[in-house]
Amino acid sequence: MVWGFGWLESARRGSQLTRVHQYTRASLYGFSAMEAGMVGFALARDGRESSTWGLLAAGAVGAAHVAGQMLLTGAGLRHYLGSGPRPDRLLACYTGLTLVAVAVPVGAVAADGLRLPTASTFIVYVLMYYAAPVSLVLPVRRALALQLLPVGVAAAGLTAVGSAAVASALLVVVTCTVGAGLGVLPRASAWTLRVMDRLDAARETEARLAVAEERLRFGRDLHDVLGRNLSVIALKAELAVALARRGEAGAEASVAQMTEVQRIARESQAEMREVVRGYRAADLHAELAGARGVLEAAGISCRIEDGAAAELPAAVQSALGWVVREGTTNVLRHADAARCVVRLRRPGPDRVVLDMENDGVRRISGGGGGSGLAGLRERLAKLDGSLTAGGEDDVFRLTAEIRLGSGV
Repeated sequence: MVWGFGWLESARRGSQLTRVHQYTRASLYGFSAMEAGMVGFALARDGRESSTWGLLAAGAVGAAHVAGQMLLTGAGLRHYLGSGPRPDRLLACYTGLTLVAVAVPVGAVAADGLRLPTASTFIVYVLMYYAAPVSLVLPVRRALALQLLPVGVAAAGLTAVGSAAVASALLVVVTCTVGAGLGVLPRASAWTLRVMDRLDAARETEARLAVAEERLRFGRDLHDVLGRNLSVIALKAELAVALARRGEAGAEASVAQMTEVQRIARESQAEMREVVRGYRAADLHAELAGARGVLEAAGISCRIEDGAAAELPAAVQSALGWVVREGTTNVLRHADAARCVVRLRRPGPDRVVLDMENDGVRRISGGGGGSGLAGLRERLAKLDGSLTAGGEDDVFRLTAEIRLGSGV
């Protein structure tokens, strides 16, 4: 009981994909529980009309068949999802166990240890659930075709111990029909899991591509800032060397060129620091549009409320643009989100607040202490602003507030 509650709690706290995996596995194992209940009901309903040894023998093989079904379900699901080999030996053992589960009741009827109606009901229940785990190992058609083996053995055995041919034929029809339906369900559930795994892998890939694109943008910025300046420095240094070789006639001009080189080098250094620290201007409208595009491409519903953006000073728009960019990156990289809302509002004439809110809080860690958020706090502090981040009730909220003063 404690283990069951622990499993439910871990499933509740896991990601959406983890919860779907665990619930689907529980439903597949539920087939085994259903078989155990129906087989137990068939034997219990018999009462004392059969001998004790016949009921015990049927109950033992029924329990063994349920256990084999659970083992094959787990191994078959791992194989179908690509995380394990095909369990051929376990499939052969399960098929053999099914034949034993058919033969024992038939033998018990022949030895007057079990009534024919009880044995027939027991066998029907066993055969109904046979194709369910087999369909996870083999294609559905082959799984249903393999089901004909124990069904045929059961029909022949029951006919031999006194069942009418019509009843045996009816057993074949009912078992194959119901078994076909039960055999398709586990395969469909496993297929759904495989599709969801591929979608999750695609989302992770898209998040990595977003990070790679940001790195490329950073590299382009460095090239734009330093490429031209370094070329000018190289040319002026060559010119200064040529002038210096002329002796006193070119000394003054050479000093002027090197002074210019020094100035350009210092400007390049300052611009490089701005790029590294992320202090280059960011367009708020472009960042909001980009955030919507990349989030919706990742399957995350995004709503933008930016009615107050147009009337903000350029410095404030730039700072909030970086908040949007960092918040979007965090959602893609760290959240298991299905929705995201970005709100820009003016609570008062001297305040502006940007809220980014998304679900999937369980994969966001650190309480907002990452280096990216620390850099945003430094940027906002220069504008008399602040940044708060935190998760509660499966919702993560990033809030940036700036006071609009005379210096903005």
